[in-house]
Amino acid sequence: MQRVDNILNNKMFRDKVAKIEELEKDRIFCRHDMDHFLDVARIAALIASDEGFTEDREMIYAAALLHDIGRDEQYVNGTPHEKASAGLAPEILRDCAFDEEEIKVIVKAIADHGDESVREQKDLSGLIYRADKMSRKCYMCTVVDRCHKSPEKLVMNIKY
Repeated sequence: MQRVDNILNNKMFRDKVAKIEELEKDRIFCRHDMDHFLDVARIAALIASDEGFTEDREMIYAAALLHDIGRDEQYVNGTPHEKASAGLAPEILRDCAFDEEEIKVIVKAIADHGDESVREQKDLSGLIYRADKMSRKCYMCTVVDRCHKSPEKLVMNIKY
């Protein structure tokens, strides 16, 4: 998965991950770090395998690694992180040898990952949406009682 390794070594990606880490250093709730990005990628790959998707693993990992990369912009200037992430992703993806059609699909999945209407879609958007939601470890959280998520959206058991 050379192109995924390229993302991990991309300067813009690394700078954004560092900014998010700094902005979330005192955050008591779920963080948007490499653990989260990789959890989303791995869960999405498992869902794809279980459900017989033919989605390319590099595409899954690229979307998962980049889906929250604009989170710092949400904290700093209020830009919704889905929009910020979708805006940043094309430059990183081009630098990492993804073609324009692949970029279009990945960016759509990033932009859609907060939109519940894609939940059941059998495509990259649906995979990333579901994996992102399943990645949370609410069952281990010490501050779950203060979480903004409604009780039915808390992840209280392991699905993947």
